[in-house]
Amino acid sequence: MDARLLDVLVCPLCKGPLVYDKAAQELICNADKLAYPIRDDIPIMWADQARVMGADEVARQS
Repeated sequence: MDARLLDVLVCPLCKGPLVYDKAAQELICNADKLAYPIRDDIPIMWADQARVMGADEVARQS
């Protein structure tokens, strides 16, 4: 994932910052508790494609 792209991407729902999880290939929105997938180096920024994170995952990201 290009670092310059990470600087400009925000959560499509709350417009908040995203955290890159390299191991899971996801962009994490801690505010909305959503994980947006990255497929073939392309972030999929649709809310209906995002995975809802469990409470334990949210705690680890904080």
